[in-house]
Amino acid sequence: MTFIGTGVDITEVRRIRSAVEKWGDDFLKRIFTDAELKNARKKNSFYQHLAGRFAAKEAIFKAAGDSSLSWQDIQINNDRAGKPICSFLNGKGDFINVCISISHVKTYALASAVVTKKS
Repeated sequence: MTFIGTGVDITEVRRIRSAVEKWGDDFLKRIFTDAELKNARKKNSFYQHLAGRFAAKEAIFKAAGDSSLSWQDIQINNDRAGKPICSFLNGKGDFINVCISISHVKTYALASAVVTKKS
């Protein structure tokens, strides 16, 4: 495995809430995949959950250093144990592995990402 990069991002939950209130589905569908939105709607902490996913995608952008990646190319889910995992869509990310961590409190969400080349 060859190290590519690391990234971190912190997001204010109120900024995500404000964007959703201002732009509604246009904002949500630009940033999040249908699967991410379906999962977030099941959560009591909807905006915190979205802010965590937003921060994770930003951290991945920074770590990967690939300007061709878009919001819809990255999907953040959880494995059966609850660990956040990154999947790539649209034929992107075929040659990289991503490890992410997400944490949030009432007002902030933080995520970090480490990207390596697949062997």
